[in-house]
Amino acid sequence: MSTLSPIVATLHVALGGAAGAALRYQTGRAMTNWLGAPIVTAFPFATLAVNAVGSLLMGLLAGWLARHGGENSEQLRVLLGVGLLGGFTTFSAFSLEMVLMIERGQYLFASLYAILSFALGISGLMVGLAVMRIAA
Repeated sequence: MSTLSPIVATLHVALGGAAGAALRYQTGRAMTNWLGAPIVTAFPFATLAVNAVGSLLMGLLAGWLARHGGENSEQLRVLLGVGLLGGFTTFSAFSLEMVLMIERGQYLFASLYAILSFALGISGLMVGLAVMRIAA
């Protein structure tokens, strides 16, 4: 396994992340065009689809890299896993980390990670909204 320099790794993440973010945006547009704005406004189908597909792709990538790895595995992991899928959805990274903890038998850490991710994510968003509403 070759080690990427920090600059090359960062460029891989940036390139993959830009592509992933663009794919996420286009997925939202496609879902709105397909289902209609009222339906997509009522339920976040695009986010659900991105999270589900991103998690599936992260599992496929992690499994493929574990089986076939090779010299380019670090480059592919950084470009596709961290960059592309990270830009597409951070839920895929969360899902991978959860499954790895469960597979290692770290049930307490996995539970703590899930609870804290949910609680801190929702709380952080609520605090951010409250601060901005007060400031307005």
